[in-house]
Amino acid sequence: MQLHPNVQAIQDALDAAGARDAAGDPCQVRVLTEPVHTAAAAAAAVGVEVAQIANSLIFEAGGDPLLVLTSGAHRVDTAKVAALLGTGKVKRATAEFVREHTGQVIGGVSPLGHPKPVRTLVDVDLARFGEIWAAGGIPQAVFPITYDELVRITAGTPAEVA
Repeated sequence: MQLHPNVQAIQDALDAAGARDAAGDPCQVRVLTEPVHTAAAAAAAVGVEVAQIANSLIFEAGGDPLLVLTSGAHRVDTAKVAALLGTGKVKRATAEFVREHTGQVIGGVSPLGHPKPVRTLVDVDLARFGEIWAAGGIPQAVFPITYDELVRITAGTPAEVA
């Protein structure tokens, strides 16, 4: 089966990073039958808690992209994140800004596979789960991974973001 180019790019990035899932097997992107535009929809589709979904949210911080990987049970506190980064303001990015910096659309933004590295914060609350799920480049693609692997493959900084 031919994968969507974004899904193939994410699978290639996972393979290149040597990403492993909770069982220690190579991470595999799963293409679902329907798009999952929300953490609740993604959780229902793969049979996990909403909190186990790693939402990939792009923000604009001083003109630069910032990727915040947050638990699906949380809302990002932009003032807290701005204070953590020492920037004046962190705001939700436009769809055009997201596509420019990730090559992906909102609802399918993956934690990796972007044209250039994006500064990344990873919600420490995700660490309480043995398995978490992240987006695979399009709204109907996801993959399982562990918290430690997610931090490693994204070169992310663990942080309290909610």
